[in-house]
Amino acid sequence: MGPKPGISRRRLRFAERFDLLRLLGRGLGGRVYAAHDRQLNRLVALKIFALPESSDNARPSAAEAEARSRSGAEGTITRRLRHPDIVQVLDQGIHEGQAWMAMELVPGSSLQRYTDAQRLLPEPVLLQAGQRIALALDHAHALRVVHRDLKPANVLVHWPSDTLKIVDFGLARTEDAAATRTGLFLGTPQYMAPETLAGARPDARSDCYALGVMLFELLTGRLPFETTNMGELLRRAASDRAPDLREHKPQAPAELAELLAELLATQPGQRLAEASRVAGRLRSVRLGWPGGAMSR
Repeated sequence: MGPKPGISRRRLRFAERFDLLRLLGRGLGGRVYAAHDRQLNRLVALKIFALPESSDNARPSAAEAEARSRSGAEGTITRRLRHPDIVQVLDQGIHEGQAWMAMELVPGSSLQRYTDAQRLLPEPVLLQAGQRIALALDHAHALRVVHRDLKPANVLVHWPSDTLKIVDFGLARTEDAAATRTGLFLGTPQYMAPETLAGARPDARSDCYALGVMLFELLTGRLPFETTNMGELLRRAASDRAPDLREHKPQAPAELAELLAELLATQPGQRLAEASRVAGRLRSVRLGWPGGAMSR
């Protein structure tokens, strides 16, 4: 296979501006590289957006236009967010039909590594991280921005520097904006609220549901609804009550179990939906946990 559009094989350079150092990750939205930005003279995380596959009857220019629209939306939306726990967008553009976005390069790893039952974080540390995530979401929601794909893999942490960053607003939208594409799940199904799995427009309540799934998984090492069958996931998320946290973590305080139950409520109208209140209740639980008052 040849190099990606706009990437020089000889120098591994993109757009004559970015020296690509290593691949950080890839997904349906594109690839993310650690890169040196020659213009800003700094290390960045460079996201090069994938072009949507076009049908036989679709013009390539239409697919490119959609990619530009989606990448432009992500950069514009994320640049509105100025919060220490949300990754900062530095620049964006298009080179030879390929959309790109440069972001601050965040050290550390994602919370995904701590979803393994053998590698769970100490509860006060996790509750503090959850509190910070909730406050960052509250900032986004105040600007009517919904993340839509919140999950452990999209939260980076670096403990030595006390860094936590929510990343990948690739599916982010303002609450009153519709997605460009239809007939597809926009998000990761295991973390999606029942109403969004059914096709409803995401809002702050669906982000809070995703936060509830994350916290449950990071506390127990398992998802509330564990199934590899999409139909079964749809049925259970829509009709079954999420399991009580204390079924898998008996020592958990009732206050924390009640909070997760409110976040994971099937009906959005019954769900705790104000991220600032979630942060406050997580702080209360953390301060009451043995050793919890030692963390900020």
